[in-house]
Amino acid sequence: GYRPIIDAFRLFAKTDDSAYTKSSSTIIKTGDFICPSTGKPCSCGASIANEGPSPTDSRTCGYRYKQISYSEINGSSYSEKELIFPPELLLRINMPLNLCGFGGLKWYRPLRLQHVLDLKSCYPEAKLVVGNSEVGIEMNMKNAQYPVLISVTHVPELNVLNVEENGLKIGASVRLTKLQQILRKVISEHDGHKTSSCKAILEQL
Repeated sequence: GYRPIIDAFRLFAKTDDSAYTKSSSTIIKTGDFICPSTGKPCSCGASIANEGPSPTDSRTCGYRYKQISYSEINGSSYSEKELIFPPELLLRINMPLNLCGFGGLKWYRPLRLQHVLDLKSCYPEAKLVVGNSEVGIEMNMKNAQYPVLISVTHVPELNVLNVEENGLKIGASVRLTKLQQILRKVISEHDGHKTSSCKAILEQL
């Protein structure tokens, strides 16, 4: 997930670490090497540049942090090698989960709506999560604490997406890709004045 972020940043950054150090980047007047990992002089670089890395050389920071060319980590080269979802996981039977973590943290994954309601009755302050991005942001940025988390991703009643006479019924756990597919279908099958909100949602997605 972080590969495209790194690749995007490389478009705006110098890819040679030594470009961020002082002029005459690798060897300065005193003969010291500017280490790309610290930006400070060290004695490892000159010998490595002249002799190559030695497995017995303890001064290895210049080699350890050697520059990796963009072509070696270019994520676009993997576009034709997308991995399929493991078939054995598709065949796996879902089971309710109850995990306990550090500091009394509880994480539940119920499979029925009634179980969700029962858990919320026992833990009124429990946080319902699907993608969980919001919880991560709140915990890291706002110092929020959620001792009990309930994942509702596998509750069938919350994954329902139905086209009804007076609109759409969208479950709270419906995936956005599925929602996009249904919206496109609805737009193609109904009059434009009935689907303006669908078009707006689809455009936003």
